[in-house]
Amino acid sequence: MEKNRTPDVTFFMPNLQGGGAERVMVNIAKGLSEHALKVDFVLAKAEGPYLRELPASINVVDLQCKRTRYAISALSSYLRQREPHVLISALHQANLVAAMAKERASSNVRLVVTIHSQMSEEMIHTPGLAGKFIPLLVRAFYPKADKIICVSNGVAQELINKYHLPKNKVQVIYNPVVTEDMFKKAEEPVNHPWFQPGQPPVILGVGRLHPQKDFPTLIKAFALVRKKTEARLMILGEGSERAKLEQLVKQLGLQNDICMPGFVDNPYKYMKHSSVFVLSSRWEGFGNVLAEALALGLPVVSTDCPSGPAEILENGKWGRLVPVGAPKALADAILAAMSDETSKGVERAKEFSLDKIVDQYCKLIQTFLQAS
Repeated sequence: MEKNRTPDVTFFMPNLQGGGAERVMVNIAKGLSEHALKVDFVLAKAEGPYLRELPASINVVDLQCKRTRYAISALSSYLRQREPHVLISALHQANLVAAMAKERASSNVRLVVTIHSQMSEEMIHTPGLAGKFIPLLVRAFYPKADKIICVSNGVAQELINKYHLPKNKVQVIYNPVVTEDMFKKAEEPVNHPWFQPGQPPVILGVGRLHPQKDFPTLIKAFALVRKKTEARLMILGEGSERAKLEQLVKQLGLQNDICMPGFVDNPYKYMKHSSVFVLSSRWEGFGNVLAEALALGLPVVSTDCPSGPAEILENGKWGRLVPVGAPKALADAILAAMSDETSKGVERAKEFSLDKIVDQYCKLIQTFLQAS
């Protein structure tokens, strides 16, 4: 790529560590680049496993900042030098830095901030003063954006109703999680004894070991399932709750039936060979893994948490929904799903394909490019 050419679109994020929002932004950037748009990807600090996913056609800019909040000056300098037409940011701190940098640079760039989670729940679990100050800054700076993209209608409604963001600037675009790469990875072999022929069915959970994902409820539900039938539970992910979860597994005497192997680069091969996928979250923004499991033909069970799962499953049309934090209801739904021969949701998952979502971003960007 000719790095001296003005970018059509610049993405800004803290880094490319292994989170859902990071993967979504990388997918969109790649898709836009394939549509012949000139793309820059600016990072407060260029680190993380998704860096290697960016193709050579995308110009990566490292601002070399220890913290995202220190990137205002560097990003404003970038905006003055490169003069991109559209700036897309993700995650609240990066969104606020982008808005402040645009103002500081007196830039005409069109700013699009993207919101990937239920804000009120996220702020409750944000430590220190940030949880109190970020909502105040959001009210002050998000209305200055040209577009506020939310990954579900639930996220959008909360921002409009609770944080009083301008309705005319808020737009819902679902996450592009169903990709050709995902299907290729799903075909890789699983080298784990639980997935050999003749073994009991495996129930799968995927996500950070964090209070948001509420894996204690899933483990308690599995204990009830295990009393009724032979099965195993695998939870893919790593996080601060590991010790607490391992203690619960030990208390329930399920050490031989529950496996938590940590973060894996390719969860799709596990999805492909599991019997049921379960999302036990207390809250979500969208619920990427739920859409991915549907695409791979897996029967799914999810909590009806705010926000995303009920929208993905169209209120239970494509999978079972249960109340948050209810082990008995979750167990009953898992047992029912285990008797499903196939998932009904493969067709639904097409709504979350990369091509379909990138087209929506392309249309949005073209309106800005035509107006400039």
